[in-house]
Amino acid sequence: MPIPEDVTGDEIDKDVRQELLSLPKTLAEDVAKNLVMVARLIDEDPEGAYGYSKVALRLASRVAAVREAGGFAAYANQKYAEALAEFRAARRMTGGVELWPLMADCERGLGRPEKALDMAGAPEVQKLDKAGQVEMRLVAAGARRDMGQLDAAIVTLQSPELASNSVQPWTARLRYAYADALLAAGRQGEAREWFAKAVEADKDGSTDASDRLAEMDGVEFVDAFEGDEDEGDEREARGDADEDRDA
Repeated sequence: MPIPEDVTGDEIDKDVRQELLSLPKTLAEDVAKNLVMVARLIDEDPEGAYGYSKVALRLASRVAAVREAGGFAAYANQKYAEALAEFRAARRMTGGVELWPLMADCERGLGRPEKALDMAGAPEVQKLDKAGQVEMRLVAAGARRDMGQLDAAIVTLQSPELASNSVQPWTARLRYAYADALLAAGRQGEAREWFAKAVEADKDGSTDASDRLAEMDGVEFVDAFEGDEDEGDEREARGDADEDRDA
């Protein structure tokens, strides 16, 4: 796959660069460039990112960072079995637990919420940092919802992190998930309150909490271009009517 001229491979994280030192120099550079493209495209063009990840895997499948990138790209394309296999491979290579929540979410994607819940109660969760533990809580709540256990999902999300007024990188998503679970359970008033709290914490637009809040308040957004077209049609119709009267 083509690599843009502005991509040098030096953009990758220093830890990944360290991993690539085990490869011949030219090969390491090629792998690095493909990993940069995965990171660059994964949000806006997940299919393109997946293509670059497959190239990187073909070149250096024994590098943990490459297997991890392959997992993220497959996950972004909802290829959960493939993502789970890549995450497991990366974990075997590094011995780390950072990918544990994503592995559990892959189990959800494969229709195995019970397995995700088993993973949420595993010793590995205690080794996660705070962000990882919150992510695991989100996955566990999602698994409860998959199983139709709405009340259990709500309870799962109730935590010190949810109650805290401090805004952390995970705060908006946690509040959003809680609001969404409340709404699914028919608790509209509480849901609205928590969507509003999610909006307060969502500085980078990582959720659509503002849209959900507006929807609950009955606010309708009109596309500006659509509005202009409608006004143009109305003016044209009025002009035709005037011509008919003049005739």
